[in-house]
Amino acid sequence: MSGGGNTAYGRKSFQRSKAHFTDRITADGRDGWPVEAGRYRLVVSRACPWASRAVISRRLLGLEDALPMAIADPIQDDRSWRFTLDPDGRDPVLGIRFLSEAYDKRETDYPGGVSVPAIVDVPSGELVTNDYQRITLDLATEWTALHRQGAPDLYPQALRDEIDAVTADVYEDVNNGVYRAGFATGQEEYEGACARLFQRLELLAERLAEQRYLVGDTITEADIRLFTTLVRFDAVYHGHFKCNRWKLTENQVLWAYVRDLYQTPGFGDTVDFDHIKRHYYQVHSGINPTGIVPLGPDLSGWLTPHRREELGGRPFGDGTPPGPVPAAERVPRRGLP
Repeated sequence: MSGGGNTAYGRKSFQRSKAHFTDRITADGRDGWPVEAGRYRLVVSRACPWASRAVISRRLLGLEDALPMAIADPIQDDRSWRFTLDPDGRDPVLGIRFLSEAYDKRETDYPGGVSVPAIVDVPSGELVTNDYQRITLDLATEWTALHRQGAPDLYPQALRDEIDAVTADVYEDVNNGVYRAGFATGQEEYEGACARLFQRLELLAERLAEQRYLVGDTITEADIRLFTTLVRFDAVYHGHFKCNRWKLTENQVLWAYVRDLYQTPGFGDTVDFDHIKRHYYQVHSGINPTGIVPLGPDLSGWLTPHRREELGGRPFGDGTPPGPVPAAERVPRRGLP
C-alpha cells in the first residue's frame, strides 16, 4: 500500500504498482542480502492488508526477535508513511521520520511511490525490498534457520503449484478487486470489478464449505492472503469501497472461515480495527472528503464460535501455535473487538 497523493484516491482508475525494489533476502545471500538475525527492520502499517501478510507470517514463524518490526501511523500524508507513533516522531532504530527516507537512501526518483511492507537494512539505512508478493514466501522458505521450534510450513513444497494457482485468483479478483471497485471512476468499471469480486467470493465459499483451509489441511500462505482482505471487508470495503452486494457476516461459510482464522494465534492478535478504519476513511479523501470514521460495524461477533474444527484440519500441521504476542507489539484495546 503506497503513501502519498491522498486526494487522488477515487479520482483516477486504480492500478496496483509492481514492486520496484525486488531484491531478495536469502539464505545464501545471492542478491547481496543474506538472512541475518537483527540486521533488517520490517516496516509495516497495521491498516494495510499487504503489510499485514508479513506481520502474520512473521508471527506464525516466530521471527519477532530475528526481524524487528516498525509500525507506521495509519494516517500517512503526502510525504509517505510516518513514524509519528514513536517518541519524537522518529523510528527508534532507523532514526527517520518518514519511510521515504529509506527509499531515498537506496534510489532517488524511484517509480511506484513509498509502500509497505518494506524491509530496511539497518546498518546502511537503505531499503532492501518492497516486494509484497515475495516477502512472505521468503520468510517461509529462506529464513528457516531462524524459525521458532514448531513453526508451521506455510508454503509446503508439495502444495506450491496449487497455492500459487489459488492465490493468483484471490489476488486478481479479491485482494486487488476491492481496490478496483473502490477507486473506480466510472460506473462500468466499478460494476465489473464488483461483479468479479463477488463471483470469486462465492467460488471460494463453495471450496471452503468442504474443507477448513484453502489448500491442504493446514494453514498456508493462501489463507494468509485471503484473510487480510476478508478481515477488512465489513469494516471498510463494504461501505467505503461500495463492495456491498452482501456483508461477510451474511455469508455463512466465509464468515465462519474468517472467524476461525481470526481466533487462531498469529492472525487476530495482529489485527487493529482502529488503524484499519482510520486509515481508509481519513486518508482516501478523494472518496470520503469529510474524513468521518463510522462507528460500526459491531465487532463482537469476531469472538463467537465458528465450528470450523468439525471439518477437521490441523491449523499448524505438525507444528505448534506461536507464543504470546511481545508486549511492545500488542494491539491497543481500542483496536480489538
